[in-house]
Amino acid sequence: MRTRSVHHANPSVLVVGAGVSGLTTALCLARRGFHITIVADQVSPGITSNVAGALWEWPPAVCGRHHDDVLLAPSKAWSLTSYQRFCELAEAPTRTGVFLRPANFYFRQPIEDNPVELTKMKELAEHVLDFVHTPEMIEDNGVNPDAGVVDAYSFLAPMVETDRYLSWLHRQARSAGCTLRLRRICGELRSQEQQLRQEFAADLIVNCTGLGAYELAGDKDLCPHRGAVIRIDNTGEVMPRITAAHCVANDPSTDHQDMIFIVPRGDDRLLLGGLVEPDEWGTDVGLDYVPIRDLLRRNVEFLPILADAKLDPADPIRVGLRPFRGQSVRLEHEPGTGIIHNYGHGGAGVSLSWGCAEHVAQLVSQLLDDPRPSRRSADLRQRARHFKRRSFLEGWQAQVG
Repeated sequence: MRTRSVHHANPSVLVVGAGVSGLTTALCLARRGFHITIVADQVSPGITSNVAGALWEWPPAVCGRHHDDVLLAPSKAWSLTSYQRFCELAEAPTRTGVFLRPANFYFRQPIEDNPVELTKMKELAEHVLDFVHTPEMIEDNGVNPDAGVVDAYSFLAPMVETDRYLSWLHRQARSAGCTLRLRRICGELRSQEQQLRQEFAADLIVNCTGLGAYELAGDKDLCPHRGAVIRIDNTGEVMPRITAAHCVANDPSTDHQDMIFIVPRGDDRLLLGGLVEPDEWGTDVGLDYVPIRDLLRRNVEFLPILADAKLDPADPIRVGLRPFRGQSVRLEHEPGTGIIHNYGHGGAGVSLSWGCAEHVAQLVSQLLDDPRPSRRSADLRQRARHFKRRSFLEGWQAQVG
């Protein structure tokens, strides 16, 4: 497709959706010189992106539901691009909300006995900072000896304070010239494409609507996976401050909720998570909900130091709906239209955000015969090499105290 039904000195793109995927995509396009209008019916803080645990993972398996190597292959590249970008943003965590901290992943069987996990670990070790593989960290980190984990590795991972980060993204998008319009678009985009492109003077439309794509893209492969995080005081006043993440994936051989997700959030909060409930559309659940109580219990049992934890009195729990898609992320140009789709990231929207946004920018340039390079690509490569040389202490000591 080569289309310019609306003519501008610089091409114009309509981005639908203002979550982490929509804002990041809009920002990447604006930095390439495109005129960007963002249309959304909801913005931060009232969106799923604010609820996200926002711990970077590679390759993100979307709540443990994707294990197919073919489906995960693009996610590896997208996630690695995001890692490099987040490492850059972690140089100013107070401003961006991005922190670079140790992330510990624990396993219920030796990694060498699981070919999938062994391959993932070897690939991961080549791309991240300060990778360490040793089961000794289980005891060193204060994990309950009866937790049933026998192996572990650790590396420096971006951990995003979503409220602050989304505010930063909004400011960056506005400074780059993006315009935000609050409006709900109903019905399939394809049937109203020409009308929307004319109304917003847009050469192309990019769909970053998460679960909204169920309607806008007519994608019945999309469904919610309800998640929740409990927010804990992490100031160091009621319990020792936790400055590293501790995670155990759901056991894919069972339907039990057994995920462990303990992640520092910003300067003074801690997230406890691990809830994945497919096909649940409601978000009106609280601390009295049995799966939430079970979530809290198993995290405290796993890391006994949490026994004295105190809930955040103002914001003790957040519930959101992950946009899960059985066929993995949909990032493609819809043939015969001027629409590009970027949705279905499951619980990995933050981890994939920069990689997917750059991919969208490449598609836009190809479709509009506008091969302008990203203004940040060379800088990102340089900074990635720089971070690879930085020592462990330089990377995070100032952040965790």
